[in-house]
Amino acid sequence: MHMIPRTSALASAVCSLLAGAAQAGPYNALVFHHAPVHYQDTDSSDYPSDYITAFDYDSDRISTNNWDNRAGGLWPATVYYSVVESCSHYFVTYAFFHPRDWSDTIFDQEHENDLEGALLAIRKDGTSFGKLEGMITVFHTNFFSFTPAGSALTDGNESIDGTVSFEAHDGVNRPKTVQEAKGHGLKAWPYASDFNGGANQDGIIYYPTQGAADYPTSGNDRFVPYRLVDIHAANGMWAAAIDDANVPGGSAQTFNSWGTFKGDTSGGCGSGLKSCSSNSANTPWGWDDGDDGGSYRGEFALDPAHLVEHYFNGTGTFSQQYVSNPYLQGLRAAGFNSAHLPSGFPSQLNLDAMYSKLTATCPAQ
Repeated sequence: MHMIPRTSALASAVCSLLAGAAQAGPYNALVFHHAPVHYQDTDSSDYPSDYITAFDYDSDRISTNNWDNRAGGLWPATVYYSVVESCSHYFVTYAFFHPRDWSDTIFDQEHENDLEGALLAIRKDGTSFGKLEGMITVFHTNFFSFTPAGSALTDGNESIDGTVSFEAHDGVNRPKTVQEAKGHGLKAWPYASDFNGGANQDGIIYYPTQGAADYPTSGNDRFVPYRLVDIHAANGMWAAAIDDANVPGGSAQTFNSWGTFKGDTSGGCGSGLKSCSSNSANTPWGWDDGDDGGSYRGEFALDPAHLVEHYFNGTGTFSQQYVSNPYLQGLRAAGFNSAHLPSGFPSQLNLDAMYSKLTATCPAQ
């Protein structure tokens, strides 16, 4: 465990930049209160490729050089978030970026960029931070669902896969999440790997902070503070998506198509009898579970209330009307509608119908 932050000119500069970008907006206290303690399994053959960071950690939006620029991993630990508010719930997404989805196994496949995360459904119960009722996580191309003990949620169109565990930090019982090494599939702890913080295990434990972010001393660090950065921050990930949706695909810097990062085979991706796929990492508005029935690509971000009601029964008083949905509001402000969609926007989603869920007022409960 380290207690004294390491600094370098680059790390200090990026920390200062993130300090200005993080924790902005009306939901900062809510987001920090529910931010998870994150267990990251690591593999000793390439520890830095398992460190979490920002999608523009190398100081540019170019996503085809992220594999190449990975270097030694001295980047501030970063977790992205977004908040969508309905009349009954907050839907908070936490997303974890790695420059590489990698492998040390021959004949396996790897790719540049990796973003997987968790959606928390939090009931507005009259308290300052609401009550966590359920979690849906991204494990490669599948979603998994979890509930805390005592939740009213039950199996819906998908079966619940486990129980959310908690860890006390900063006076708050925080949900625990875990990602596997190399491929970075994410679930509620401890369901994605065997890393539970033991002294004889390879892994990192990340904790949310409202101070400066830090970075691991090695692949076996038990206390690394991470910053929370709004997906919708100025010049951030969502801004890059909107920018790239308005330019020809070949001119885009970050995204190959709607919800999918650009990624190529440069920098050694696919070396050593492995293969390397291009354009393989997705964002919350591109995440999908292909066999979960009537829920579709991108609902994780654009229509999380529909996703949650699809995955769970026992939702009780539950609204799909959005008081705030920065994804839909951002698309509408950029001039997109059902007759004018970003390239690659999923055909199953009706953008105008989702716009109709935006509301200025909620009925009395």
